[in-house]
Amino acid sequence: MITGSNRGIGLEIASQLAAQGIHVILSGRRKEAVDEAARRLSSTGADAAGLHLDVTDSSSIRAAAESVERQFGQLDILVNNAAIRIEKYGNCPSEQPLEQWRQTFDTNLFGVVEVTQAFLPLLRKSAAARIVNVSSLLASIETHCDRSSYAYSDFFKSLPAYSASKSAINSWTVHLAYELRNTPIKVNAVHPGYTKTDMNEGAGDLEVSEGAKTSVSMALLDADGPTGQYVHMGRQIPW
Repeated sequence: MITGSNRGIGLEIASQLAAQGIHVILSGRRKEAVDEAARRLSSTGADAAGLHLDVTDSSSIRAAAESVERQFGQLDILVNNAAIRIEKYGNCPSEQPLEQWRQTFDTNLFGVVEVTQAFLPLLRKSAAARIVNVSSLLASIETHCDRSSYAYSDFFKSLPAYSASKSAINSWTVHLAYELRNTPIKVNAVHPGYTKTDMNEGAGDLEVSEGAKTSVSMALLDADGPTGQYVHMGRQIPW
C-alpha cells in the first residue's frame, strides 16, 4: 500500500511495484481521484485497487486498516509517501505562519506515525514486511549546513516546516527500525531525488520515473538488506 498515490511519485511507485507482479493498493484522501488512478493502472494489466485514506483523519486510517485486513489479512509493503509542502518560497523561516507548521506536521509526520501504527499488526503477519518512509534531502541537517549544497539557499531555507517534518520522519524511521530489529520487518527512509512533481511546481532534476526508484528498491529488499537507513539510489545520505 502506498499513501498519497493517485499522482506523482506515489503513483509511479505503485506502477513500478505492480510491474514486479505485486498487488498494489493506491490510497489517498480524495476517493474519486484514487479510484480513477487505480482504474488507469489496472487498464495497463497491473493488479491494482484504490483505497480511501486521509492520513490526517484517525477514523479514515482505522477504516482503511480494517478494509485491508478484511480483504487480505496482512500487508507486505507500506510506503508512507503522502506529504504536503504549503510554505511559500521566498519567505524567511521566521515569516512562515505557525498554522502552516501544524498542517505540515499533521500530514508529513503525525499522519505517517498513525498510519504505521494502524497497519503494523498487518505488517507483522507478513513473512518479511517492508516499511518505506519517503523523506527528502531537506531532512538532512548536514546538507542544510553545507554551503556548497543547493539546500544552502534562500529558496530552500524558506521551507523550515517541510524540512523539519522530514527530519522528524528520519528520526521516526530509526526508532521504529530499532523496535523491529529482531523481526523480519525492515524500515528505511528514502530521498527520492529532486523530482519534477506538482509539489515542486514542476521544478527538479529527475523525472518521476527516476524519483520512484529508490522507494521501489527499498520496498523490495531481500533478507540481507539494511534497516534504519536513509538512502538515495543505494547510497546513504548524511543525517
